Amino acid sequence: MPANERPGSYRLGVDVGGTFTDLLLIDEADGRTFRAKVPSTPEDSSQGVLNGIARLCSQNGIDPSRIHQVMHGTTVATNTVLTSSGARVGLVTTKGYRQVLQIDRSYVPGGLGGWVIWNKRPPLAPLELTIEANERMGPRGEVIDTLDEADLRAKLTRLARRGVEALTVSLINAYANGAHEVQVRKIAEEVMPGVPVSISSEVIPEMYEYERTETTVVNSYIRPVVAKYIRNLHTELSSRMGGVKLHVLRSDGGLSAVEAAETAPVNLLLSGPAGGVSGALWIARQAGFENLLTFDMGGTSTDVALIQHGKPQIRRETRVGDVAVRASSIDVRTVGAGGGSIAYVPDLTKALRVGPKSAGAVPGPAAYCKGGIEPTVTDANVVLGYLPSDAKLGGDMAIDRTLAEAAVQRVADALGLPLMTAAEGIIDIVNENMFGALRLVSVERGYDPRDFALVAFGGAGPLHANALGKLVGAWPVIIPPAPGVLCAYGDATTRIRDEASQTFVRRFADTSDAEVSAILDRLAATAATTLTAEGIPAADHSVGFQIDLRYHGQGMLLTIDLDEASFRADGLAGISRRFDALHEQLFTFALDAPHELVSLRAVVQGREPAVAAETIADGGPDPSPEALTMHTRIYVAGEWLEAAIYDRTRLACGNRIAGPAIVTQMDATTLILPGHVGTVDAIGNILIRPAA
Repeated sequence: MPANERPGSYRLGVDVGGTFTDLLLIDEADGRTFRAKVPSTPEDSSQGVLNGIARLCSQNGIDPSRIHQVMHGTTVATNTVLTSSGARVGLVTTKGYRQVLQIDRSYVPGGLGGWVIWNKRPPLAPLELTIEANERMGPRGEVIDTLDEADLRAKLTRLARRGVEALTVSLINAYANGAHEVQVRKIAEEVMPGVPVSISSEVIPEMYEYERTETTVVNSYIRPVVAKYIRNLHTELSSRMGGVKLHVLRSDGGLSAVEAAETAPVNLLLSGPAGGVSGALWIARQAGFENLLTFDMGGTSTDVALIQHGKPQIRRETRVGDVAVRASSIDVRTVGAGGGSIAYVPDLTKALRVGPKSAGAVPGPAAYCKGGIEPTVTDANVVLGYLPSDAKLGGDMAIDRTLAEAAVQRVADALGLPLMTAAEGIIDIVNENMFGALRLVSVERGYDPRDFALVAFGGAGPLHANALGKLVGAWPVIIPPAPGVLCAYGDATTRIRDEASQTFVRRFADTSDAEVSAILDRLAATAATTLTAEGIPAADHSVGFQIDLRYHGQGMLLTIDLDEASFRADGLAGISRRFDALHEQLFTFALDAPHELVSLRAVVQGREPAVAAETIADGGPDPSPEALTMHTRIYVAGEWLEAAIYDRTRLACGNRIAGPAIVTQMDATTLILPGHVGTVDAIGNILIRPAA
């Protein structure tokens, strides 16, 4: 073993963002972490991952073969939808339902007059590639008309000649009985060898024909791209690290095995944002906080979510652009506000706007010296002194203040304002945009943000965190030890997860605790097979249930989350009480009406990884003797103020940092505003509160 090589066994978390790829390596023996941030490679995301691993291992003297698990949050599925770069999808429906995607739900975004200007996106499975199968299932799963195999084979043969790259099968009432879909898949695999086939009774065995069809079509649309990416990455990792295990983060915050990720990539659409929420929950729990607002500001966008009692809010709809699918995901709301968001002044209104267009990784903000000339949020932070021009992003990327000033001056000239006023305006507007997103997950869902701590991360999050804390009144503002790579932290510390669901429409009076319990047990057993295949023993499985229900006669659903013990103890009566309470929280009233089940779902997770947070040394309240590196000036509320700059790697537990101050580190920069104090805790978090 070379003299500088570190022994041990390691877990690697990798998060690929629009601008940077973040990596965090955890030594399982003592919790030590090693971090790296490298530019993303949009043309081939896996290359950025491999570059980061090479840098991380070489810088820290770690043999790559000692990394035995890689947990990966990826935006490949998301970007495939957003850029319309997926497969050419064919669709098989029941006779008479060929236009199911065209009929849709008649939803038009944009309010009352939205239909005037909205251009509806063409379905991902076009009508000319849609065929009808002569068959029919009843709503209880009974066979009404058997499948005409000869007719179907002829239609599939014609469809194959049209260059279909993936096939979706979504037949009426297949959620109740998927036998005909299985038959169709078998025939399709004979007629179209090598073409992946997704059937709705496996992807999402729930009622609502449009949602089930759309979800399965999206799965087919992204499947070839995602499967190729994951397979290639797994092959490269295995060749460099021996028998390394690769897991991919799901939208609901769990981990998916490689095979499951390849066959059901629709569950990965919000993989990237889910990693940040998982990481924020893990690091905040170590510090004793379980009610959290998460604020993840990267180079391109900002993601926010709410965590109550240590559990993130889960929703049953995942939306990417104007595509919505029925798949579980952490309730993350996204706005086009990031460090790379471009500021501009439209000729028509002469009112300053920021985002959603971003400078991205290439060319990036002007201050990055990569050829960018558009004024961005990062450039405004540099001009105001919040991001010191002698700081280095990712440890080696220089920042040029002169270029930043030249870019922001374009906005100042368009507005007829001084440079510093224009720069402050850019920051104020982007902060308000992000404040609006935080209101969506808190106030508009019946939660008071003052009851929550705000966890800020992402490469740009700590720069804006103090200001967001003031806007929402959420204290303390928590800056994790590695805020720029916290998504990777979440990837590395989350658990294997799978779920199984079934539509079960019954009024409570027409069923019983025993009947519902039997179905949930069967679903739990189905979901557990994925974990068992990964070598996770049954003793390490934890089971949770999700119940979709409504008042009888209502169209809207609410989902109740509960653990196995709660259902055994309280049964349907307990679910009724929880539903009424949630309905009242969201809508201010509950109805005296019968309750009705719609869908049942079992979620099975593996054991949490035994990874402890790394602790830091104790120190006194004054950080200056060790951590103070220099003094600078920053522009706040129309005036220049003297501020101290601290090196975060030298901070100790108990240090108190009085604002105005700047804390620098490899992966992020933290701004503490005047009238606020940041206190360092035992695991290295900076907890920012008003000084009063």
